[in-house]
Amino acid sequence: MLNTIADRLAASYFDAIEVLCAVTPKGWYAERGTARAGVTHAGVATLNAAYDTTLEPDLESLDEMATEVGRQAAHWSIMVRGEAGDEVSDLAARHGLLKRTELPFLGCAAADIVFRVGAPQRELVRQVRAADADLYTDTLTEGFEVPEGLFGSLMGGGVLDADSITGYLAEESGRALGTGLGMRNSGVVGVFNIAVLGSARGRGLGRMITEAVLRDGFAAGADAAYLHSSAMGRPLYESMGFRLLESWTVFQA
Repeated sequence: MLNTIADRLAASYFDAIEVLCAVTPKGWYAERGTARAGVTHAGVATLNAAYDTTLEPDLESLDEMATEVGRQAAHWSIMVRGEAGDEVSDLAARHGLLKRTELPFLGCAAADIVFRVGAPQRELVRQVRAADADLYTDTLTEGFEVPEGLFGSLMGGGVLDADSITGYLAEESGRALGTGLGMRNSGVVGVFNIAVLGSARGRGLGRMITEAVLRDGFAAGADAAYLHSSAMGRPLYESMGFRLLESWTVFQA
């Protein structure tokens, strides 16, 4: 049963990446066998990736996808579900990707989510559209504490106006303090871009934004959710009802 849930949520994630690459201004996407290539041209390796959608990667196709992504993006990665075997490690090494990290893939059913944020706190989080793309990107950049311009045009164009994508800002006294993003398809909502400014951390804003993404996703018909978690964020998500489905492997330079 766990494998079935993991497969369904992983498929939703891969579909979301395809959609993102279709709507972000500099996006590019390709498929070969069970391998995929998604390029956004953001300066983040995991946002320019060659990956396989199964637990048994098609190595030849993955190699071809990796060659294409490496040709297009300066910062890129190879990503596989589960623990990568020696053949995948060797393939990554041939492309110069020697840094190996784990990426926890968490999921939950709608019925298992623990909502704690009260109505007054929910008022701090609002949905945003493409008109707010610059503010959203600036807040995302500051929240993740990365160099200005790193995300490029990732959230520009019509991304925040796409039917299946909803952006969120947490604000107080007119100042943006955090971001979130929900991506919906196939009855599932994916949670992305949960970032809070350093000066605003410890106040529960990360939970507020995540709950907003989930509430809206479930209200729109989703019955399950997924996300990739950092080590810092994982205890929060597990307290909300998420559980580890798979640990994915990412290779980058």
